[in-house]
Amino acid sequence: MTQPQLQALIERISLTSFKRPFTGRAVINNRLRTTGGRYFLTDHRIEINAHFLTPQTQQFLPGIIKHELVHYHLHLLGRGYRHCDRDFQLLLTQVGGSRYAPDIGLSQRRRRHYLYICKQCGQTYPRVRKMNLRRYRCGRCRGQLALLKKLPN
Repeated sequence: MTQPQLQALIERISLTSFKRPFTGRAVINNRLRTTGGRYFLTDHRIEINAHFLTPQTQQFLPGIIKHELVHYHLHLLGRGYRHCDRDFQLLLTQVGGSRYAPDIGLSQRRRRHYLYICKQCGQTYPRVRKMNLRRYRCGRCRGQLALLKKLPN
C-alpha cells in the first residue's frame, strides 16, 4: 500500500465511522516496532506502522486506523483524547477500534549475557551489560551480588 492509498483509506474510514473528514496527513513509518500507529498533536498527522500494510497483516489495519482517528477527532473537539479518558474509551468501543496493536512478532527481546545472584537471598538478576559489583547491591535485601555465570552469545 502506498502513501496516497493509505491517505485515501484513512479519509474514507473517517467519513464512514466518524461522519467527519480527516484533514491531517497520513504517513507510513518503517521504524515502528511495538505500536500500530501514532497520532501527533502538533500537526495532526497519523503515522501507521508499515508492517501492518502487508497482505498478511492488513486485516488489523482498520482497527488501528480507527484507534488513531479517535485520538484525532477527540483532540480537535477539545475532549479527552488520551487512553485513560472516558471519552476516548467510549468512542473507541462505539466505532470498533482496536485497543492494542496485535503482536505480529516485531518486538525483539534483548538477549541476556550475564547472570548475577545475591549472596544472601538468592535473588537472580539477568543483565545485558556487565555490572560493577562494588557499586551495586541487591534490591531486595541489600546483599552483595556475585556473577553466577556469563551466558553464551
